[in-house]
Amino acid sequence: MKFGIVDKPGDFKFILPQDNAGTKKVLGGKALKKVNYFVGCAKWNRQDLKGFYPRGTKDELIYYASQFNSIELNATFYRIFPATTVEKWHQKVGEDFKFFPKVPQIISQFKRLQNCAAEQSAYLDSVAHLKEKLGMIFLQMHPNFAPKSFEVLQKFIENWPKGFPLAVELRHTDWFNSDIAKAVYALFEKHKISNIIVDTAGRRDLLHMKLTNKNAFIRYNGANHESDYTRLDDWVTRIESWVNQGLKNLYFFVHQNHEQASPLLSKYFIEQLNERLVLNLKVPNFTEKANNLKLF
Repeated sequence: MKFGIVDKPGDFKFILPQDNAGTKKVLGGKALKKVNYFVGCAKWNRQDLKGFYPRGTKDELIYYASQFNSIELNATFYRIFPATTVEKWHQKVGEDFKFFPKVPQIISQFKRLQNCAAEQSAYLDSVAHLKEKLGMIFLQMHPNFAPKSFEVLQKFIENWPKGFPLAVELRHTDWFNSDIAKAVYALFEKHKISNIIVDTAGRRDLLHMKLTNKNAFIRYNGANHESDYTRLDDWVTRIESWVNQGLKNLYFFVHQNHEQASPLLSKYFIEQLNERLVLNLKVPNFTEKANNLKLF
């Protein structure tokens, strides 16, 4: 995830903004008895996660799923996979594992949500083979997809099949810094769309801190810098607050400018959640080599 990278992350003050006023209302104000936590990386490819896999690993997905309970599936951004491939993914992971597949770029970037019914149908037919292991689909729009296209976004969301949970990431700053924000949030709330929060150094405006349902879908982009740890600590504090207010599901995916450190940070984040919220989430058990990976 190269989006929002900066040359000197040490020059930034990584402070999480206060919650949007509407977040508390959406959460309801009362902690739930059960909260689901899904934490993982964006990819399982050996080349991206260099040093993570033990020597002799024959199947990367099987090993990855033995360490984490979810994956932000960026591979589906580039192509629509045949059902046979998706079925194999389903078979290789445990019953509690969830995939969070990205909407293909042909829909989001090239056709920009218009005249894409055939592609959308093919994509949904594909990811439907994940069955109960399909977590939430996420749609990422190009930074130049601006509020002038609100009606396009509205029509797409209104026609989205209700059986497929959807999260949306908007990147043009005016979605959050203009009067259109209220309309977007109302649209998402009405149709139960999760509003993705992006934490990346060069685009602090994307930390809108507005939840539109009881799901928090967070895409965290570290900077391969020591500040990555304190930034994650701050997220644990914020998530604890949301849990106390009624959060139901946390989807938290860690990216790095150099992805090989993503498992290391994901593990740290899980450990901090366990400690602060008194949880018993499974902590990845890495090899000595993987545990010694460096951020930079």
